[in-house]
Amino acid sequence: MDEGWPPSRTVRAEPVMGTVITVDVREAGDWAGAIDSLFRWFDEVDSLFSTFKAGSEVSRLARGELTEGRCQPQVREVLALCEEVTRRSQGAFDIRADGSLDPSGLVKGWSVERAAAMLQAEGARNFFIGAGGDIAARGGPAPGQPWRVGIRHPEIAGRMAAVLEIGDLAVATSGAYERGQHIVDPRTGRPPSGLLSMTVAGPSLTYADAYATAAYVMGEPGPGWVAGIDGYAALAITADRRTVWTAGMDALRVRDGAAAV
Repeated sequence: MDEGWPPSRTVRAEPVMGTVITVDVREAGDWAGAIDSLFRWFDEVDSLFSTFKAGSEVSRLARGELTEGRCQPQVREVLALCEEVTRRSQGAFDIRADGSLDPSGLVKGWSVERAAAMLQAEGARNFFIGAGGDIAARGGPAPGQPWRVGIRHPEIAGRMAAVLEIGDLAVATSGAYERGQHIVDPRTGRPPSGLLSMTVAGPSLTYADAYATAAYVMGEPGPGWVAGIDGYAALAITADRRTVWTAGMDALRVRDGAAAV
């Protein structure tokens, strides 16, 4: 039996921001206060960015009741990041495409990445934060063990399309999952075609989240686009039910007999 096994564990899951966020800390000690702070942060993010709350800054900005310059610094930061990804993806990612304003394709990953930094600042080294398809992991669940992350199959309930082993890494998945077919190709105004889901892994969950949305919109060229971004890897389920992935995903995938591309 490895020293330190079984590890101490503190887990909390709460509904917020239209999903269930889970915080799983594998460290000895009392983490209740630190986790309380994380969920207060997520509530703050929801109050600023929710497109469903009429009083959020994003909703007020969309209605012209508030200028970007008068928004909170967090809102200005997220909008600048969204503009950066829009440029990098040549318009495949665009939060203003249909005349509305919806930064949710980046803000969830950004908020979870911030939460991970908050938890690290409190001394945590082994933890997992999951928000729907967005995951920030540090360390491992036990000494010498990586975190195992299942990628949900986009069509078959209860089935995993792939399993990844990760340490200090971010993973984000886009597709018609929790919110149904909510992603629109800003270049055509129609739902994307070519892919059923897109998973991106890399060092930043902020970017992994946005890149997953952009690559999903791109369709079959999406994985190749992700592969061209230093430090990021992609795995996709195509519309004809093939599992394809980039070379950078090889080190993360738990082998299941599928062929790489």
